[in-house]
Amino acid sequence: MKMKKVPAISEEYSAIGFGCWAISGSDVWNNTTDHDSIEAIHAALDLGVNFFDVAPVYGLGHAETVLGQALEGKRDQVYIASKCGLVWDAQKNVTVNLTRNSLFQEIDASLQRLQTDHIDIYQMHWPDPQTPIQETMEALVDIQNTGKIRYIGVSNFSLALTQEAMKYGEVVSYQGLYNLLEQNPTTYHAIDLDYRTQDEILPLCRDKGLAYLPYSPLFQGLLTGSFSQSNNFDDNDVRSENPKLSGPRLGQYLEIVKQLKTFAQSIDKPLTQIALNWLIAEEAIPTVICGAQNPSHVEQNVASTTWELTNDMIAEIDQIVAPYKTSGLV
Repeated sequence: MKMKKVPAISEEYSAIGFGCWAISGSDVWNNTTDHDSIEAIHAALDLGVNFFDVAPVYGLGHAETVLGQALEGKRDQVYIASKCGLVWDAQKNVTVNLTRNSLFQEIDASLQRLQTDHIDIYQMHWPDPQTPIQETMEALVDIQNTGKIRYIGVSNFSLALTQEAMKYGEVVSYQGLYNLLEQNPTTYHAIDLDYRTQDEILPLCRDKGLAYLPYSPLFQGLLTGSFSQSNNFDDNDVRSENPKLSGPRLGQYLEIVKQLKTFAQSIDKPLTQIALNWLIAEEAIPTVICGAQNPSHVEQNVASTTWELTNDMIAEIDQIVAPYKTSGLV
């Protein structure tokens, strides 16, 4: 396994990490079972993956619970990143809450589900416009001082809010949307994004030595090259809520994927591995958060670390994508 690190974090992380949204259960992702999820996690451990990213809201506690079960007796082999700030009520209504009182309740609930006494990186999942960032950061620093979390991270924050958060405590990581076809995305699942990954956040991470943790590295499966114009998943799958993966928009992305698949064939590599390699080549990215529903997915993801894109290959990929960046699609 290729290992990487950034200045803000002492430890080395596996270049391929494990994203746990896809282990939220069949109510969230099609073709997901807890048995397969646990097998996938064990396969990842066997292949040298040491970074697992999860969140309480994934399956409303389900993903954290499954991860905790899978890592029983193996906790000292891995680093766990989880999140805070998205809470739900008895009717499963999710709201943003980064208040001090809520954070102190959330951390204990996550630790219990994960069967651990600490979380390595604790990330604010989405901004909370109703709560001053100073209150949130001071609460996180206090939780950090108890030993329940080691590092503080942000996710989906604007550049300005990230910089403000850094005034009140040490922030070591930024998690955001980034992949070959979403380089400066403006929306995610119809949610407006207040940041531009390539233009704003990556330069900050490089300058400050922070870790950039890209989510959706395969565009929720689109960059596997297996999607068609329709019937890729049913309405019960959370990906059905992503307007980019249906209708005319999907058709435009499939045209780029078609060209990228031709390139992939020319170098005799799977498109999946090319998409992951493209991210691994970025110095500010210590680990790529890759979802997996079974051991086969893990093996395919990890295989991307056995080779590297050359500068000429990256240039050819950029040439394919360039016209779509100009049009605002990418």
